[in-house]
Amino acid sequence: MLVIGAGPSGLAAAAALARSGVGRVEVLERESEPGGIPRHSHHTGYGLRDLHRVMTGPRYACHYAERAAAAGARVRLAVTATDWAGPLTFDTTSATGLEQIAAKAVILATGARERPRSARLVPGSRPEGVFTTGLLQQAVYLHQRSVGRRAVIVGAEHVSFSAAVTLQHAGVDVVAMVTDLPHQQSYQAFRIGAALRYRFPVLTSAHITELLGRPRLTGVRIRHDDGRTAVIDADTVVFTGDWIPDNELSRRAGLDMDPGTRGPAVDTRLGTSTPGLFAAGNLVHPVQMADAVALEGGHVARSVMRWLAGERSPVRTPVVVEGPVRWIAPNRVDAAGPQPAGGRFVLWPRWFVTRPRVLVCQDARSLYEGRLRHTLVPNRPAFLPAGWLREVDPAGGSVSVVVSGNSGTVSTPNR
Repeated sequence: MLVIGAGPSGLAAAAALARSGVGRVEVLERESEPGGIPRHSHHTGYGLRDLHRVMTGPRYACHYAERAAAAGARVRLAVTATDWAGPLTFDTTSATGLEQIAAKAVILATGARERPRSARLVPGSRPEGVFTTGLLQQAVYLHQRSVGRRAVIVGAEHVSFSAAVTLQHAGVDVVAMVTDLPHQQSYQAFRIGAALRYRFPVLTSAHITELLGRPRLTGVRIRHDDGRTAVIDADTVVFTGDWIPDNELSRRAGLDMDPGTRGPAVDTRLGTSTPGLFAAGNLVHPVQMADAVALEGGHVARSVMRWLAGERSPVRTPVVVEGPVRWIAPNRVDAAGPQPAGGRFVLWPRWFVTRPRVLVCQDARSLYEGRLRHTLVPNRPAFLPAGWLREVDPAGGSVSVVVSGNSGTVSTPNR
């Protein structure tokens, strides 16, 4: 068995497979250390849902790396899968040279990354002092670099407040957090704690329109939705969130891709359109928290074991979303298949919706009607119960998930 990616989902899947006795399990990781994003995310809060304890990011990453090794999985570091040499065979490169690796089954767990400034098309000069959260945390925690004195954070979701914690650890003052949405989007407890401790302003309905300065950043120009403009003095800017899956291998494999997630389309087994090839973690739903994707690693491992035992998915009915929702995952279903991980589908809202209602239908036939438990918040997952799965007609058309409710103001993010 082969797992590509040694983040929480890949390591959890490898540990479960190795314990099951399915044979040799290898994990390929292009970085020099296993653990994914948590290994350079030094704040606490990891491990609540999967391990039922609270850890820092590095300790959490170390826990899963140790668990995979103890189970008998071989984690190979600084090895990059560069291309496909067959349906389940990779060309790889490392310090020892080129190698081809074939497997009976493959799990892609390559994760997701934040869009940098260039992908968001933010104009201006190209000064020093421009980061994403991931680059910032690596600079501060892995390389102990100085990153500036005054910072602006672009985005106001959960990872944005994580960036604020990192900046505080680096001795950098956060002078503003800027979001193009009408409200911040982090979880209340985390947001309130950060607000009480750091006391920076959150500028809502505002856009970064220009980066100023050369060779070092000297400020950012912002524009509010009401037309007001301003320049904020800063020598550091951190672009947070706006996630995109690391989908290069998925695309090169010619997999069916989901236009919403931009990752490979997967069914409730987390199987892709290529038999024996599975995908899990934030590659298929960018982005959920580490404990959620670690739990999903166990789910995909069980799917791989069933596939090796001869189980197949004969029908994959597409699931599409309508209304204030960007995507749903999984996005293929089989009425005879298992429930998705956690017994629920993940929805990613486009904007704020209070009292959200959902209708699931196929060919004008209602499969489920109900109300979602919480207000929809952009950049935070919502969850749809999967009890309607058995009602899907394998000979019918695609399944539509229609979400409605009382919508707030819609803002267009920088792209």
